[in-house]
Amino acid sequence: MPNLATVMKDEIQRLARKEIRSETAVLKRQSAQHRRDIAALKRENAELKRTVEFLKKREAKRIPAADVKKVKDKQVRFSPKWLKTHREKLGLSAADYAKLIDVSPLSIYNWEQGKTTPRRKQVEALASVRTLGKREAQQRLEVIEAG
Repeated sequence: MPNLATVMKDEIQRLARKEIRSETAVLKRQSAQHRRDIAALKRENAELKRTVEFLKKREAKRIPAADVKKVKDKQVRFSPKWLKTHREKLGLSAADYAKLIDVSPLSIYNWEQGKTTPRRKQVEALASVRTLGKREAQQRLEVIEAG
């Protein structure tokens, strides 16, 4: 009898393993397909990120370059009162305005107070933002902060 019991137990185990294998084979195939899909999506995401970074850098270079070309032909004067008024009109902090011109926030503060005056290159940068409106200034800040 004990021999029959062990034979029966072994047969039941064999059939159970066979059934489990057939049930899990579908899950294994689906899991492998999901892993391939995830890997493809990760590759696509990485490629899109590289493209976005490239375009941001290109746009950041394009925007300031176009404005400075227009300004160089004109004689530009600097006024501390105008600087403060323009910054407030745009609704920007000294730090944000400094990012637009590529100087330190302390420079903006000192220029507004009349303690110092900007150099020629900085005056040209100030003149390039002279015609900006609120929306365009915000867009430029987003491009500068992102890139």
